Amino acid sequence: MPPLLPRSESTPNFGKSCLLALLASALLLSASPGDIALPQLAWLALVPLFWSLNNQPPRRAALLGLICGLTYYLPLLYWIIIVLATYGQVPLPIAVLALCLLALYMSCYLAGFALLCARSGPRLPLLIFAPICWVALDLLRGLLFTGFPWLDLAYTQYNLPPLIQIADLTGHHGLTFLMVLTNVLLFTLASSLTQRKAISPPALIGAAVVVLLMASGYSLWRLQTLPAIIAQAEQMEVAAVQGNIPQDQKWQPVFQRETINTYLRLSSEIFITKRPQLIVWPETALPFYPYENSLFLKLHSELTRPYQTYLLTGAPHREKTAPADGSLTYSNSAFLMAPDGRLTGRYDKQHLVPFGEYIPFRKILSFASPLVETLGAFTPGQTNAPLSCQNSRIGVLICFESIFPEISRQQAEAGANLLVTLTNDAWFGRSSAPWQHLSMAVFRAVETRKSLVRAANTGVSAFIDPLGRIQEASPLFAEYAHSQPVALLNGLTCYVRWGYLFPWVCLLLTFNLLFFRRTPCPRN
Repeated sequence: MPPLLPRSESTPNFGKSCLLALLASALLLSASPGDIALPQLAWLALVPLFWSLNNQPPRRAALLGLICGLTYYLPLLYWIIIVLATYGQVPLPIAVLALCLLALYMSCYLAGFALLCARSGPRLPLLIFAPICWVALDLLRGLLFTGFPWLDLAYTQYNLPPLIQIADLTGHHGLTFLMVLTNVLLFTLASSLTQRKAISPPALIGAAVVVLLMASGYSLWRLQTLPAIIAQAEQMEVAAVQGNIPQDQKWQPVFQRETINTYLRLSSEIFITKRPQLIVWPETALPFYPYENSLFLKLHSELTRPYQTYLLTGAPHREKTAPADGSLTYSNSAFLMAPDGRLTGRYDKQHLVPFGEYIPFRKILSFASPLVETLGAFTPGQTNAPLSCQNSRIGVLICFESIFPEISRQQAEAGANLLVTLTNDAWFGRSSAPWQHLSMAVFRAVETRKSLVRAANTGVSAFIDPLGRIQEASPLFAEYAHSQPVALLNGLTCYVRWGYLFPWVCLLLTFNLLFFRRTPCPRN
């Protein structure tokens, strides 16, 4: 089978190739949101990986990809142990096993990428194939087994607005494409210098450079023109409140009144200097079913009526589906309360967390009782209709939903001119996960060109403008309340209309290119 590059006389030392794969994983980890967070490194982090794959047979290339993936995803997703062992009461060995299995699953995509790249050849240049293949695999990772597109490569760039504006054309997948293209280009040029011969056609290298320059020019143009549009748009004063309620107290009935009083106190303090038209509380800020608890009345009597404001808050919800047998359905919801006390809208979370909010294959896993029975049994919501609040139409994203671009895209298509994320990231503890979660919300704002307000129980709460600039962000594990005007932009971006199809095109091209490589050349 054709190698990544024309073979040299000897097969590379596998030990040295492993070191290169480990270097790639270290660079990727250093570029990710966390303690180091040097996003620029992601634009060259894959070069050592490509070098390690050079002249390797496909199976060994897949193994190198797997090694790179495991040494990247294990430290990246270490917070899984905090979620399961610290707050989920899962025994530590099982939590560690869950982390290892998840990291192994994620690494399989990188192994598949390495395998396919190693099997590319002169008829399938890496400059063309690698970026397309990477995006195609990212799409599959976001779809299979309910999807887990956590921290795709583009998300490392969330705090660099000059580099991410292309997302309103092709979504975050477009930026991932450009980043992989840059890595391959650097590898190709370096290989050409070391081997002193052309590895890829000059025309192909030139085309790659032109694509990168055009994308850079577009981003700079959007940074120059969009601020004026934002300044002229309708504004709405919105407040986000972060109660910092300890996760181990959140659901205990004895702390319910104290929790509500904390949120009411923080919300009232905002009105000393500001007059927000909408106040946003986090996911399940109300630790009870609203229609079944008298504390719910305090929200109207002490907040929405005296201050004549709207309140959007998260809360669990249940209702009877069949009055005859009394069966109930449960949902993770967001309620919108008007100044007169009416509930004018409710949004039910659509994309639930597997093994957290519902059990996949519950009938098959019934043998695992009582563990299975103690986990969630929520029903997914069925609508993307925005919630109307004065001059805004709010597209709600609850926690896990913010990592799926399709949900915010559909809400923008349905008319939303403001995105609001309600989340409870207390599960992550003091880890890098809250920042990783925030990074993906930034791209939802850029893709749809909507302002995004994020309210988190323990942080990070944030205000993100349509350019993806984080204008205000809260500290972790601290009370926080902030209000500011946000722009309400109408209209649909290219991504919302057609650009969301970009990764699907990459998936089709990947299959077609692989078939093209296998087709024998015609003989004269």
